[in-house]
Amino acid sequence: MAVVRPFRAVTFSLDSGPDVSTRAAPPYDVISAEQRAAILAREPHNVVELELPAGAWATATPDECYRAGAATWRRWRDEGVLVDDESDALYLLEQRYTLHGRPVTRRAIIAAVDLEPFSAGVVLPHERTLPKALGDRLAVTRACAANLSQVLGLYPDPAGVTDGLLDPVRLGPPMLAAADPDGVQSLVWAVRDQRRVAGIAEALAATPIFIADGHHRYTTALAYRDERRTADGRVEGDGTSRPYDSIMMALVNMDGPELIVLPTHRVADAGKPLDETAFLEGLECRFELMEAPADPTDALRDLTAPPTFVVRTRGGRTLIARLRPDVDVGIDVRVHASRAWKSLDVVVLQELILWPLLGIHPDRPETLERLSFIKNAEEALAAVKAHDVAFLLRPTRMEQLRAVALSGEVMPQKSTYFYPKLLSGLLMRDLA
Repeated sequence: MAVVRPFRAVTFSLDSGPDVSTRAAPPYDVISAEQRAAILAREPHNVVELELPAGAWATATPDECYRAGAATWRRWRDEGVLVDDESDALYLLEQRYTLHGRPVTRRAIIAAVDLEPFSAGVVLPHERTLPKALGDRLAVTRACAANLSQVLGLYPDPAGVTDGLLDPVRLGPPMLAAADPDGVQSLVWAVRDQRRVAGIAEALAATPIFIADGHHRYTTALAYRDERRTADGRVEGDGTSRPYDSIMMALVNMDGPELIVLPTHRVADAGKPLDETAFLEGLECRFELMEAPADPTDALRDLTAPPTFVVRTRGGRTLIARLRPDVDVGIDVRVHASRAWKSLDVVVLQELILWPLLGIHPDRPETLERLSFIKNAEEALAAVKAHDVAFLLRPTRMEQLRAVALSGEVMPQKSTYFYPKLLSGLLMRDLA
């Protein structure tokens, strides 16, 4: 059973109004050194000073970087740059944007969710994580003793019970707001009515939570919780709860019509000069190859077809590769896993193309240096000017994510791209 709690958020000071656009930032893992410098040139009091503390790309040692972040966190709180909300609350977040000319609103409940090991089946992962990122996020959490951003989680609610509880909240003015460079508007309301908070907590207690984005942060929070419990001499089940026993999450109804999942495309290089003829012959052993239409993404619109990819080579060929009807993923994908996992496009690409034809596999981390992830289809296709092959993928469907997560399995890295990303710097949470 998921335990969802209200909490007292830490926010940037709202003395000058609810707009915190200049102090918010995209997630830490998509910000380059140049982008960080540009953000701080516009506003020195930006959350990147905490998420990516000073010196992260300079000559300072990592420990010095994290100590700088901790010092900034304490100083900003002392100076009133960061302030505590007036009371505990759940928070309603709406992200409003336009996609392909259509207005979209994604709604999330921001709450403190009790940490559970994945083995408990309460909070479930769906993607692999990378150890390097885990170490960095743990160091940031130790330094500041805070959740600086939210993990994105999904919960099933086909009847829309939570929507009914949240609808009246958004009638008032938002507590804070921010716009990101892509034009996504983020609006936040505090939910303080105790009956409404209790109703939301009760509705979420009956469902599993699937991690959509933020696996590293959740895994980090588990490690941090265990460290703090040991330091405090606490044992599991002692009947008490401390802030570090939970993590700040933004929870989205996975049955909602405006939950958008986009694909992340792949660009790959062979470990040696690519023999394009041999590569295409190898591809043809398991895939039907067809010339791509003028807009190759048209071939990816049928989500019910067998696994299908757009393939463009350095030599300029652009083809549609569709899994042959006589190929059985249950047999040809030689991994001990469920059919739901083996049927994923990202798995078919990994196990039947990237590994046998290009020698790239996540179980051999050194080969991942030859694999890049690009969200924009045109950019991925253009990348073959400098790389061997580009692959355009279809988005992973929500029912696929649910089936794989409930079976206790995880998808390959970058199997899903939940758009839009959550902004950092809207709400933070003290763990001290």
